[in-house]
Amino acid sequence: MSHQRTRAPHPQRAGEGSPRVPQKLWDSQSLALVAVFAALIAASAIVPGIPVGSFGVPITLQTLAVMLTGLVLGGARAAAAVALYLVVAFAGLPIFSGGRAGLQVLAGGSAGYIIGFLLAALLVGIAAQLIIRRLPARRRAVWFFLAATVVSVVAVHTFGALGMVVNLKLSWPAAFAADLVYYPGDILKNAVAAVAAVAVHRAFPDVLVRRVK
Repeated sequence: MSHQRTRAPHPQRAGEGSPRVPQKLWDSQSLALVAVFAALIAASAIVPGIPVGSFGVPITLQTLAVMLTGLVLGGARAAAAVALYLVVAFAGLPIFSGGRAGLQVLAGGSAGYIIGFLLAALLVGIAAQLIIRRLPARRRAVWFFLAATVVSVVAVHTFGALGMVVNLKLSWPAAFAADLVYYPGDILKNAVAAVAAVAVHRAFPDVLVRRVK
């Protein structure tokens, strides 16, 4: 009767790091982080904004909070944090910019930006996951900034202009021209979000990925 030999597992070689696997999305820690970052986005909206033009869309810290949420939490959890913020605000809590609340904000000039926040959090979060897994820490800040800037143009500013076309009846050229005033501030906020995200990942390296022990 033959006996099948079983191979003993290879001992880990010296100097090799333990493998990295995705962090669980919906464990208790992740749910707490979603709630905390939803509160951060709400707090960023409560801080008084800078009025710009006559379109009712002030410059606020919300873009900074949304990008930081994505860069720290990753795509799915960041989108969940923004969705939680939106649900609570639409339900009537005055946590939109200017102390506004309810579905009526979707009829204003800022509607496109608000909707774009959800897509932006998802996209920049996915980019952050790729950057964390593939790049060393010293190169992450630049790539975080580039990801946040590209996503802000594609998601936030494009949807923002679309909202002004639909709700304010502007032409596309007029809407894009009105949106240009927000670019310098968003570039600065993206830089701050990138630096802050690098610091968070340095202090808490298991936020997005963890090592198998």
